[in-house]
Amino acid sequence: MRLRNKPRAAGEIAANPQYITTTPAEFKGQWQSKFTQNQPLSIEVGSGKGRFIVEMAKANPERNFIGIEIQQSVAIMILEKQLTAQLPNLYLIQADGGELTDFFADDEVAQIYLNFSDPWPKTRHAKRRLTHQLFLKMYQAILQPQGSLQFKTDNRGLFEYSLISFNQFGMQFDDLSLDLHADEAPENIETEYEQRFSQMGHPIYLISAHFE
Repeated sequence: MRLRNKPRAAGEIAANPQYITTTPAEFKGQWQSKFTQNQPLSIEVGSGKGRFIVEMAKANPERNFIGIEIQQSVAIMILEKQLTAQLPNLYLIQADGGELTDFFADDEVAQIYLNFSDPWPKTRHAKRRLTHQLFLKMYQAILQPQGSLQFKTDNRGLFEYSLISFNQFGMQFDDLSLDLHADEAPENIETEYEQRFSQMGHPIYLISAHFE
């Protein structure tokens, strides 16, 4: 889906460095300086319009959160939510989440969320999937020992691919659901896509895992 360009976006992002950056490599290893308290750091790769990351920050004040979104016209929507909420434990990055090891130091992150990532269904595009082993190597580098990776999707093909990818990488599974909403998972915060797909009757798949 092509998103409408928002002419004000670049200016508004530049005017609010206390909430968002477009140069995340500058803060590698120093992200705790962006928050009022030094707390476990969770990141979401591909935050969309920001419902998940904003609500997670509200519900978990004892943790710090960073939402990463590549599209400027979408990142501005998250920023606007944060300008209203002014959550002390939420920060935003407008940049390509495929370069995480340039942004975060080894063992700097406690948890990674991948929510409704692009499935890239064609075989020749497999390396672009955020659960491909190339990405898993990056996640492993920046995650603390026993740090967790949580993945949600409505795409059965991507779910099955991710199960195999995690298993072949030697990850340990902590939680698995073939229909998250039917399982009545406690404290599940939905993304915008999740709400839409669930209302359409799509099952929501979940994997929670960690590296050995």
